[in-house]
Amino acid sequence: MTKVFIDGGAGTTGLRIVERLSARSDISLITLPEETRKDINARREALNSADVAFLCLPDAAAIEAVSLVEDDTVIIDTSTAHRVNPKWAYGFPELKNRKNYDIIKNSRRIANPGCHASGFVALIEPLVAAGIIPKSAHLSCTSLTGYSGGGKKMIAEYESEERAVLLGAPRMYGISQSHKHLPEMAAVCGLENAPAFCPIVAPFYSGMEVSVPLFADDIKGNIDDIRAIYAEYYKKGIVFYAENADESGFLSACAFSGRDDMQITVCGNSERIMLVSRFDNLGKGASGAAIQNMNIVIGADEAEGLDIYGDN
Repeated sequence: MTKVFIDGGAGTTGLRIVERLSARSDISLITLPEETRKDINARREALNSADVAFLCLPDAAAIEAVSLVEDDTVIIDTSTAHRVNPKWAYGFPELKNRKNYDIIKNSRRIANPGCHASGFVALIEPLVAAGIIPKSAHLSCTSLTGYSGGGKKMIAEYESEERAVLLGAPRMYGISQSHKHLPEMAAVCGLENAPAFCPIVAPFYSGMEVSVPLFADDIKGNIDDIRAIYAEYYKKGIVFYAENADESGFLSACAFSGRDDMQITVCGNSERIMLVSRFDNLGKGASGAAIQNMNIVIGADEAEGLDIYGDN
């Protein structure tokens, strides 16, 4: 039985992981009493007693937690702290045409991807690798997300009976173009320039829709080439390509709420192309991805304990 400790289990991602793993017979959860949950010595003991430890902490606390590990514990960090660190595996198994799966399986340090970054990377990394998009490209990206991605405070604000009127409509944020996912989005895709990024939080609980527009004149190939690359690249796994994904001319950002898989699709025409990924910001964008990475490391079925609907 695999012993698992979740450092920061009281946050949104941590609670979701606890809930999911508590139902599994192959996992033994190491828990700390409330009074010692933040005690550094108690955390050190728990971290070193675990086979796998999830870090659901702010960046500084995640770095501190790693420094406490003395034994051979596998660390899966859901913070931003290690996502562009070359010594850490990037926890998106589907990348590099599934070669990233083996990198994760053989790693003791795994950085869980950011939610917005997951959708962008899934769309762009295969096309850069195939030479469709040049590394020097200047891209733009829009990501529409449910409010649960903002954590407990934002969830409480949106679900309050006295909710501010401005929360009743979508709100753009990260407006200074310094969003914490930008270094990850560029580095993992091999891009020389970070994209112009527009994240938008909307008044629905969970779900995410990431879109990247392309002009045919700016790429080496066409819309059919892109579709063929995705169909081959994502023919196996939790990320899948869908040829016809729209809902009567619409694409809802909450269509994958409650799920742990990700859908990739391509819209548009021969001149203007729209790349779209849809998933749950709490699923493949957070806790679902973390559990997928744990499953790979411990030799379990990749989708064990995940909500995969079999569309692929």
